[in-house]
Amino acid sequence: MQKIINKLKDFNELVMFEHSIFSLPFIFIAMIVAADGWFGFWMLFLGVIAALSARNFAMGVNRFADKDIDAQNPRTLERPNVDGRISDMSMLVFIALNGLLFVLIAYLFNPLAFWLSFPILFILGGYSFFKRFSSLAHIVLGISLGLAPIAGVVAVSETVTVWSVLLSLGVMFWVAGFDLLYSLQDIEFDRENNLYSIPSRYGADTTLLLSALFHLMSVLFWILFAWAAGLGTFAFIAAFGSGLVLAYEQILVRRDFTQIDRAFFTVNGYLGIAFLALIILDKAFS
Repeated sequence: MQKIINKLKDFNELVMFEHSIFSLPFIFIAMIVAADGWFGFWMLFLGVIAALSARNFAMGVNRFADKDIDAQNPRTLERPNVDGRISDMSMLVFIALNGLLFVLIAYLFNPLAFWLSFPILFILGGYSFFKRFSSLAHIVLGISLGLAPIAGVVAVSETVTVWSVLLSLGVMFWVAGFDLLYSLQDIEFDRENNLYSIPSRYGADTTLLLSALFHLMSVLFWILFAWAAGLGTFAFIAAFGSGLVLAYEQILVRRDFTQIDRAFFTVNGYLGIAFLALIILDKAFS
């Protein structure tokens, strides 16, 4: 029994389940707006499983594809797939099972969700290879998480709305912006290993500028989302409040690069939860 528990801990460390907090709130925001309120416990259950399986698939592919890179980076040497706690075969089984689970859950939602599940998995898996040939990897990661709100709308209403695209664009630039900040940790390593991150190719100052511009764009798209969806005061508070949170994140990283982990995980995690809470309030009092 202890062996199983230890193995589960290793997989948790591998994909960091707790970081699903980045995509989950925006899936539920989209589902709430699409359903004009509560969408039911069954859809809540399916939504959670779909989000977790998609993220596990993406993280599994990323860790498997980057094993050779991670084995050379001092920051990632102790990852369980690098130090041998999780074998390559276990990784492949983990990736396959989560991919199949995501497709199955999509099938249970509706036909459109089912057919879209395949290109979504392709995009989620493709991100892992971009850093080897293109600095657009940060944008591709943003697209990967930005698909979450569109997936939420498709699950509820079997359609893609204008407001869901605006919400997704906001998520895309939000994620790309904080991934740029996170990549500053590996700027020297990426240069030495000829990896195509924006920090390694264009330097820290350009990275900070692009990150700030991306975050500004994310706020603008979230304001447009609130307007296009016909939401009320709380939704606009969520959009403008996110701008203040992202400004704090930018200041935090500029003040001290050692604060990147705090900015990346803690600040962004709170942003998503707060945004969701305010959308719930907006629907409750509209």
